[in-house]
Amino acid sequence: MSDQVKIETLNTQDDGFWSRLDEMLAWDGVSDDAVFNTVTGILNHVKEKGDAAVVDYTNQFDRMDVATMSELEVSKARMQAALDSLSEEQRTALEKAAARIRAYAEHQKMDSWSYTEDDGTVLGQQVTPLDRVGLYVPGGKAAYPSSVLMNAIPAKVAGVPELIMVVPTPAGEVNDLVFAAAMISGVDRVFAIGGAQAVAALAYGTETIPQVDKVVGPGNIYVATAKRMIYGTVGIDMIAGPSEILVICDGKTNPDWIAMDLFSQAEHDEDAQSILLSPDAVFLDKVQQSIDRLIKEMPRAEIIRQSLETRGALIQTKDMNDAIKIANYIAPEHLELSVENAQDVAKQIRHAGAIFMGRYTAEALGDYCAGPNHVLPTSRTARFSSPLGVYDFQKRSSLIGCSADGASELGKTASILAHGEGLTAHARSAEYRIKD
Repeated sequence: MSDQVKIETLNTQDDGFWSRLDEMLAWDGVSDDAVFNTVTGILNHVKEKGDAAVVDYTNQFDRMDVATMSELEVSKARMQAALDSLSEEQRTALEKAAARIRAYAEHQKMDSWSYTEDDGTVLGQQVTPLDRVGLYVPGGKAAYPSSVLMNAIPAKVAGVPELIMVVPTPAGEVNDLVFAAAMISGVDRVFAIGGAQAVAALAYGTETIPQVDKVVGPGNIYVATAKRMIYGTVGIDMIAGPSEILVICDGKTNPDWIAMDLFSQAEHDEDAQSILLSPDAVFLDKVQQSIDRLIKEMPRAEIIRQSLETRGALIQTKDMNDAIKIANYIAPEHLELSVENAQDVAKQIRHAGAIFMGRYTAEALGDYCAGPNHVLPTSRTARFSSPLGVYDFQKRSSLIGCSADGASELGKTASILAHGEGLTAHARSAEYRIKD
């Protein structure tokens, strides 16, 4: 195998650039028939058999040997023991990250409001938290305590009174950092279950697990498919695709930094996407050299290599305005602006999940402890959706309270419109309240 990472190089001025870019960005996240049929069967079985089905699937898929759902509930004492078992360094890092995430989330809270019109009519908006939320957390070796913090803390800041976490423990493999993060975040109940069966249990409820109002959190293709299928019965956060990073650099940042920033997403999995935009062709060559040298130091080198060679790109742009145009088209999950006056450039960005401004702002800081949420729209969905936040755990109710005078005046307008639509009962209902 050649030492060089064969990452694709493109130039925005070349014929066929846009069609090639579209090919690179395309991501087919649709489940195949086999996955769809498997998940459908699991959802139906859990809906019908409740706890028994979840226990059966857990024993089958997670290589467990339990008889009842109660054996799969993780006690608060166990969660506290996990927290107590951490090194001082780990515990301090978790608590510091949690505090920063909580402080940022506090700024996102929506408040109720109302106003009174001259005739006494009251209009407004009442904001309330969801009653109960389910949090899916990947388990086993692929355990991410940061995901617990990012999903649970905004829910609690929003005022959600009950947060139920599900996390698989395949063959009994437990990650104490995940349980510790749940304890720090204020998670109320934890069950050692995973897969589509866990999503089904949260969506439909079982004898032991109460039905939630919304399911959030990342998972594999079976979990993602299950979330897609239970939407409507309960809410979901989003269907996330592979991780993405787009870096815009003016050529004045250390190329080693940029190479490692590209690695930071490529190491997630082979389908992750890392793209660099720069008007400086010499700098792009330097980043390629950094990639070839630094990848040798990476424990996940083969994953990084495959990710970069199949979905990565080094793209030369005409100028910085060209780079911004392409960035808005790509609408990346993570966008690094490694340029001068990054805050000014950020004002020109219309579509991105999170924007990291300046040469010192590594995307990895956002993954763990900067404060803003790391649950972000992928696969160009940043064109119409936003990061997970407190607002995802709050809902709004409209407030309308008419005075006698207000009802009389509004009733005249409503009556005309209702008759125009041929809805007589609507009109009569309003007309009864019109003063003579």
